[in-house]
Amino acid sequence: MAVTDNSTIRELDCGKTIEQLSDYLAMDRIPYDPTIETCPECLNALHALDQVAQLSRDLLLDDAAHLPPPPSGWLDAILTNIHNDVRAGRSLPLRHPDPRAQLSITEGAVRALLRSVADQIPGTVIGKCQIDGDAEQLGAPVTINVTLSIAWGTPMTPTAHDVRQRIYNALTEHTHLNVTAVDVTIEDIHGHDDTPTQEMP
Repeated sequence: MAVTDNSTIRELDCGKTIEQLSDYLAMDRIPYDPTIETCPECLNALHALDQVAQLSRDLLLDDAAHLPPPPSGWLDAILTNIHNDVRAGRSLPLRHPDPRAQLSITEGAVRALLRSVADQIPGTVIGKCQIDGDAEQLGAPVTINVTLSIAWGTPMTPTAHDVRQRIYNALTEHTHLNVTAVDVTIEDIHGHDDTPTQEMP
């Protein structure tokens, strides 16, 4: 299933568009395209698109007659946010014991990390992911702002808390950002997750 909205062309820094990557994913990544498969931006976008495609399939299979439809422009907003998030952006420094060594990680890689964290929570999709503050300076305070679309019936407060804690843990483990706050806003509700729940004894 191609996840596309042809009303807007979203081009990455590498020259590929979200629409091209969606079509490539719909063809099961065949024939192999080395210009895509060796590009970090493209790979991050493919991963995010695959999550959205799975969600779209779930919604189509779901008997949603009694549920509200996804908000107008929901898919377009998700695709636009993926396009913005996978771009390299700023270079965020990493500490190293040798002062002569200069290590960094791209802002796009960090945003991809945060998307992968949310992907581990069923029924949760990150919309916008933003790193606010002077992240290019080691030790400078930064705030993480993310928006979520969650499955119908998912408890909002525990889910937001879970996402917030997982994001903070991932950033502490994989970056040297001085994260002072992780703000999570639930903006949309989609379908529902039909994973069976285990009854308490």
